[in-house]
Amino acid sequence: MAKTLDGLVLSPVADQAPGQVGTRTRFTYHEEQGRIWAEYEGGDVVRGHLVGTREGDRLDFRYVQLKTDGGTSGGHCVSTVVELPDGRVRLDETWEWESQEGSGTSVVEELPS
Repeated sequence: MAKTLDGLVLSPVADQAPGQVGTRTRFTYHEEQGRIWAEYEGGDVVRGHLVGTREGDRLDFRYVQLKTDGGTSGGHCVSTVVELPDGRVRLDETWEWESQEGSGTSVVEELPS
C-alpha cells in the first residue's frame, strides 16, 4: 500500500471544465484508520470538502463544493493511489457529478516539498 495521505497537499495536473477544480486548486488530505477527508480551495472553488474511505490503494469518496459564482455542486469519486518514482503521491481519479450532468477522469499529484 502506498504511504498515508495524512497531511499531504495535492493539486490537479491539468484544468477541468470552467467552474471546477483546476491547477490552482489545493487539496489538503487527512487519513485515519481507513477514513479520508480533505478540504480544498482555489481557482473557481471557494471551499470544498470530501469525505470517504480508503481500502488499500483505492479511495471512495463524495465531494461538495462552493464556487466563486455562488453555486454549489457535489458528486462521487473513486481514486487509485500511486506512488511516483520520486516518492510523491498521485491519485488517478474517476468522478461523476450527482448534482448536475457530467463525469470524467482527472489526476492530482502531491506538490513537491
